[in-house]
Amino acid sequence: MSDEQLPRLQSEWITLQNQFDSYEKCSLAIKLFSILICCILVFALDAGLWSLLVIAILWLQDAIWKTFQNRIGQRLEVVEQAIQDNPHHLPEHLLHMGMQFNLAWNQSRPRAIYLISEYIKQSLKPTVAYPYVVLIFLVMGQLYGN
Repeated sequence: MSDEQLPRLQSEWITLQNQFDSYEKCSLAIKLFSILICCILVFALDAGLWSLLVIAILWLQDAIWKTFQNRIGQRLEVVEQAIQDNPHHLPEHLLHMGMQFNLAWNQSRPRAIYLISEYIKQSLKPTVAYPYVVLIFLVMGQLYGN
């Protein structure tokens, strides 16, 4: 790698990482919109079962959005590998150098079972579970309380 290529790779990494993060914010917006639209459909319009179809469509839209984000993530890893392959870097310092976030995560990523248990633990934290538990009780009360 020439000395001219490294700044280009670093610039691409910064751009891609910002895009990756913005996709995450938009995914959160889709989730929040799903909660809002579910509440409107169930409580204001009394469209209980139709709300499930709308939520499924929004869930698929979020999955499509995350697929686009994943493509950016794949390119980030290629750029990180190119930065890592720079002959000026010492092998023992590779994961401690900058612009290696995605490669470092993939190299230390736990197995699926551990990830699922980690997701469940996170979902049970009060700050995460709060809106969903309340929504579940509200929807159940609206659908079955009448």
